[in-house]
Amino acid sequence: MHPTRIVNARIPAPDGAPVEAEIEMTDGRFGAAGGDAKIWDARGLLLLPGIVDIHGDAFERQAMPRPGVYFADDIALFETDRQLVANGITTAFHALTWSWEPGLRSTERARHFVDALERIRPHLACDTKLHLRWETFNLDALDAAEAWLAEGRVALLAFNDHTTGMLKASRGPAHAAKIVERTGLKAEDFASLLDRVAAFAPDVATANRRLASAARAAGIAIASHDDRSPEDRAAFRSLGCRISEFPLTRATAEAAQAAGDHVIMGAPNVVRGGSHLSLVSAETLVRAGLCDILASDYYYPALLQAAWRLGGGAAGLAEFWPLISENPARAAGLADRGTLAAGKRADCIAIDVSGALPRVAATFVAGRLVYEAAHVGRRAA
Repeated sequence: MHPTRIVNARIPAPDGAPVEAEIEMTDGRFGAAGGDAKIWDARGLLLLPGIVDIHGDAFERQAMPRPGVYFADDIALFETDRQLVANGITTAFHALTWSWEPGLRSTERARHFVDALERIRPHLACDTKLHLRWETFNLDALDAAEAWLAEGRVALLAFNDHTTGMLKASRGPAHAAKIVERTGLKAEDFASLLDRVAAFAPDVATANRRLASAARAAGIAIASHDDRSPEDRAAFRSLGCRISEFPLTRATAEAAQAAGDHVIMGAPNVVRGGSHLSLVSAETLVRAGLCDILASDYYYPALLQAAWRLGGGAAGLAEFWPLISENPARAAGLADRGTLAAGKRADCIAIDVSGALPRVAATFVAGRLVYEAAHVGRRAA
């Protein structure tokens, strides 16, 4: 890979005010590029570390854009990859739900998806990893999931329990109908399947301990999803889960923060001004110091826009940037990225902050230019 020097870049200084600087990249790292480096002119642009998206499942819309309508995983992954780098995301954890449900989140679909990801990963622009969202009642696939962890196929494990909510039908018939539609089953057949799965309840805790042990042995980070209470958070922490994804109450986030756990909230929650499910506000938690990571969740553009909204525009953007770069990298055990420091992986993005909203002008992954916006024009020489 040819060394690159980014010139005329505006980089936030410790006091927040941007200063003009040059950034050099060689062999995929920030560092001296030498005299024969390619030059990329970042005049008028703000340069920041690449975005690390620790939990994103918008790829599901490329795989199944309409209920029961599937496209090849290769197509879905390549299209998703274009969306990722165009939104400044340089490291992405695809949050794949592996459930007992048929259809989109089934064992068959999970295996096909991961096989495709591993096959085409070298051809993707974004550094793309697997975040396995394990549906805790999916005990028929427990041995296979344990093997995936031992084989190094999973970069982050999260414990999901959507089954209990389905059994309680706490969100009403409309939500239940949406789940049934996703599976492709008739309502009565889904109800029978749910009854069978409910019988696994006494064995779920033991299965969770098995998977958590396998994840710890593999050296990967572990999360719990939708923690309902401080007691839930404490129970998962005892398994080695030091990440709380989308806690449902402020008290739960407070308990996680007090214990030194990472708290993830959805960037769309920030951009929209609140939760679409009328749950706790992500912005409220961020400003209270109770959330240190934002994730794209279901909408990739939300990460950049959330940091912009929290910072009140360009002047405060850098203050909230660690929420979408350095902090998620640390939580996932990726100590090699998240800042522009020498020796770190050369993931960075140039942002046009001249308008009402920020726009990604260019994205570099491991020192390679993988996206350049049309409005910027060719700047390399």
